Amino acid sequence: MIDFEHVSKEYKKGGRLALEDINLHVDDGEFVFLVGPSGSGKSTIIKLLTGEVLPSGGRLMINGFNLNNISDRQIPLLRRSIGVIFQDFRLIEKKTVYENLGFAMRAVGSSPREIKKRIPYVLELVGLEEKTDRYPNELSGGEQQRVALARVLVLRPQLILMDEPLSNLDAKLRLHMRTEIRRIQQELKLTCLYVTHDQKEALTMSDRIMVMNKGKIEQIGTPMHLYDDPATPFVADFIGQAN
Repeated sequence: MIDFEHVSKEYKKGGRLALEDINLHVDDGEFVFLVGPSGSGKSTIIKLLTGEVLPSGGRLMINGFNLNNISDRQIPLLRRSIGVIFQDFRLIEKKTVYENLGFAMRAVGSSPREIKKRIPYVLELVGLEEKTDRYPNELSGGEQQRVALARVLVLRPQLILMDEPLSNLDAKLRLHMRTEIRRIQQELKLTCLYVTHDQKEALTMSDRIMVMNKGKIEQIGTPMHLYDDPATPFVADFIGQAN
C-alpha cells in the first residue's frame, strides 16, 4: 500500500533536507502511527503521500502509483484513492450531515442510487444514523468529527491519512473517538496512517509506531517494542510522557 525506499525530500528554498533516507512499508489493513516533534518531517510525509510534493530521491509507491514519475493527470486519481481527515472538520455549514456526504460522493461521480445506499450504512457505522438531517452547528465536536470520518468512508478509499484528527476535542471526547476510530478501522480492515504528537493515542491505538526526528525515522516498532527498546532519547521521552 505504501512503500518508501530510501526517500529523501529537499526543498529548493534554502536547500533544506526535510527528509533523509526514509524506509517504511505499510501493509494493507495496518494501522500505523507517525509521531515526532514539530519540524521532524511529519508534514512532508503527508505532502508526499497526497502528491502535493514529489520525492527528491529514492522510490515512493502509493496505492500502485509511482510518485517518482507520476503524471499530472494521474495526481487526481491518486488523491481519489486516499481519504484525509484533518484536525479541523471542514464541513459545509449550510448542508446537513446527509448533504455533506452526498456532496463528497457526487464530486467523484457516484450515482444517486449508490449515494442513497451507501450513506445510511456509513452513518450507522459511525453512530450518526439519527443525525442525518442535522446541520454541523447543531452537532457536538465529537459528532462533527464522526461526520468528517463518515465523509471519508463513503468514498471507500484505499488509504486513510489522519492528520491530528482529535486535537480539537476535549479529553473525554478524544478517549471516546480513539475507541471508535480503532473499532471502525478493525471492522473494515482499513489501512490508516495516523500523524500525531499525542503519545497516548499512538500507544493505545496503533499496530506499529514510527518515531521521526529531524527528517529521519529513528525507531519503528509495536508499542510493546518501544517500551522494551527505548533506543533514542526521543523515544525515551515519548514513553515517559505516556506513563
